[in-house]
Amino acid sequence: MIINQDAPAEYKYESDYRNIPREYLNPRIPEGRGMVKWAPFATIPEQHERLNQFKQDQNKIEKPELSDDQLNELNDTLILKMFHEPNIEVSYFEDGYIQSIEGYIHKVDTHQQILHLYEGTGLSKINLKDIVEIK
Repeated sequence: MIINQDAPAEYKYESDYRNIPREYLNPRIPEGRGMVKWAPFATIPEQHERLNQFKQDQNKIEKPELSDDQLNELNDTLILKMFHEPNIEVSYFEDGYIQSIEGYIHKVDTHQQILHLYEGTGLSKINLKDIVEIK
């Protein structure tokens, strides 16, 4: 079956258009509508928001489980920082992501299990159970 009747003999049976020089291709082949065809989907804001939320949720991780040794090491580091070097960088788990914050230790509330830090924007509270690393 001859696919390209107007092309030279070497390209008559070629089915892959990428292997045919441009001058032998039909210039009237439609190129499509590009991104115009997707525009109606952006008119449904709820669906658009939901798709964006799905994208964000794909990057979320589960809360890391720390061993007893790791918890003891975090506790020792926190005590050392409290009494000798109150400047601290804390990495903690929040809503599917690991966040980092740097500041000065204000106090550690052992009853409510909360670390109070002074940082650039004010006082921050971090749940001790969410801390994964202290530097």
